[in-house]
Amino acid sequence: MTKIKFILIGCGRIGNRHAEHILNYGSLLAVCDIDKEKAQKAGKLFNCKYYYSIEDILLNEKEAQVASICTPNGLHAEHTIESLKAGLHILCEKPMALSVHDCGEMIKAAENANRRLFIVKQNRFNPPVAAVKEAIDKGRFGKIQSIQLSCFWNRNEDYYKNSWKGTKSMDGGTLFTQFSHFIDLLYWMIGDIKKVSAFVGNLGHENIIEFEDTGVVTCEFYNGALGTINYTVNSYKKNMEGSLTIFGDKGTVKIGGQYLNELEYQNIEGYEIKDLPPGNPPNNYGQYQGSMSNHDKVYKNVIEVLNHKGVIATNGFEGLKTVEIIDKIYSAAKVVA
Repeated sequence: MTKIKFILIGCGRIGNRHAEHILNYGSLLAVCDIDKEKAQKAGKLFNCKYYYSIEDILLNEKEAQVASICTPNGLHAEHTIESLKAGLHILCEKPMALSVHDCGEMIKAAENANRRLFIVKQNRFNPPVAAVKEAIDKGRFGKIQSIQLSCFWNRNEDYYKNSWKGTKSMDGGTLFTQFSHFIDLLYWMIGDIKKVSAFVGNLGHENIIEFEDTGVVTCEFYNGALGTINYTVNSYKKNMEGSLTIFGDKGTVKIGGQYLNELEYQNIEGYEIKDLPPGNPPNNYGQYQGSMSNHDKVYKNVIEVLNHKGVIATNGFEGLKTVEIIDKIYSAAKVVA
């Protein structure tokens, strides 16, 4: 299997995690970050060249085949499109972008360049999530009637301090940065959402973030199912739960834990999900933890697809659908004081 050559755009925490996986599955030619200290540190740590601008790395690293985009949310579209125009395939961190328009421009740029656009949606690889998705696809649950998604995490003041996180222009909102993976799973497992209503509010992060920290959403899916999304980053001192409960006329299941990593309940007609492998641990960022660390499986998929031995796990269209659903929620939301 041919060793794929990568460059990495953005050397923050998630960028460094990407670099580790690139070294396991491919070759890392160079990194870049406008923060010179971060770029130098990553270059030395991963034994590769480093640059201080995306223009320089694209100009000089002509042998690269894939750009991994790990910059702030608000720069994903710009950096993806620049890299596509330079002839590179793209692996873009979530969320794909902060607007439906930008997602569309990214997809068009990929089509024009005849290049692949991969979006990171690593929670699809959680063992209980994958098992329930397979059961749904086989019709084990019958007609899906309703879905409840709960996202109860903690993000304290220190998390947002001296950072792009918490800003409208670069972060975008709690659903974009914290819970876009969860919204993706609703689309992937249940289907597209037709109508939403919502209340949102900044109830615990006044003067810390520029958007909501809590939301209550009701939704109607195109397939007739009804759903709720309850989310907050105000769970006291630590993450509490990330769970998805699905009710069908032939079965009920709850995927729970903090990161949709445990099969907490199942009662399915004539069927049982069993012998699940253990999942990867969550991403650990010191004072807090993020979603499950399945980036190894993401990179394995990239390598397989580019070597013509696999099917893309999450493409640009699916990344767009997540952003569309978030946009529907925010557009419909009434802000409470």
